[in-house]
Amino acid sequence: MAFLKEMVELAAEDAEVLCLQELPVWAIGALDDWSGKRAVTDVAQRARLGPLPSTAELGRVITALNQGLFRSAFTGQANAILLRPELRLIDHRSVVLNPFSFRRAQARRLGLGLLARLAWGRERRVCQVVRVQRGEETLVIGNLHATSHPDKRLPDAELLRAAVFIDGLARPQEPVLLAGDFNVGLRSSRTLADLTGPEWGFAGATPTGIDHVLVRGADAGRAARWEPARRAFDGRLLSDHAPVEVEVV
Repeated sequence: MAFLKEMVELAAEDAEVLCLQELPVWAIGALDDWSGKRAVTDVAQRARLGPLPSTAELGRVITALNQGLFRSAFTGQANAILLRPELRLIDHRSVVLNPFSFRRAQARRLGLGLLARLAWGRERRVCQVVRVQRGEETLVIGNLHATSHPDKRLPDAELLRAAVFIDGLARPQEPVLLAGDFNVGLRSSRTLADLTGPEWGFAGATPTGIDHVLVRGADAGRAARWEPARRAFDGRLLSDHAPVEVEVV
């Protein structure tokens, strides 16, 4: 991924918490230095060379030959939550969003065809969750990257699995943030509609797009997507996803 260091430095500059997805595995060890924050990481998909296990460094070398063509095909993928030093990490857990048993049960329920079933298992997806202390209170933060597929019921099922997981970890009245690349928008997601309804009590779904920061139990401003000029470096956009920024108090 070209200019990854510059992306992280720019996004982390004013953020108290920064949730990142689809990071190459080789970058995990550099996040603390790049951002000046504590990086909590989880590997979703390990580096591979076709069907064979590979190393993060080999994936980096191969990908450097043509960033646009290879993207994350050889580097593997990871999620990271970056925390300012004054936020004390209390707990860190993760859940796989598309394990075989879950895919099998959901495929039967949804009536998925063979191609959709095979595509769903191609890349492992995870939701990572941390509990941090902020002043006198604690809050729970989840970060996920759901499966990308034309049938939006697949990422929607993963989003619900992530929400159930983080809800089960949160204490009564404890603020909860659930952020990431959901790969569904408000128009294509039944789960988002449910999560932002009165039963779940989340707010903050981005009106357009697939990147969201949902908040429950805390006051939050409107989600703001960065304009192209704010995420440019040397005349290039640093990411095809505009960062989504939310102020939580």
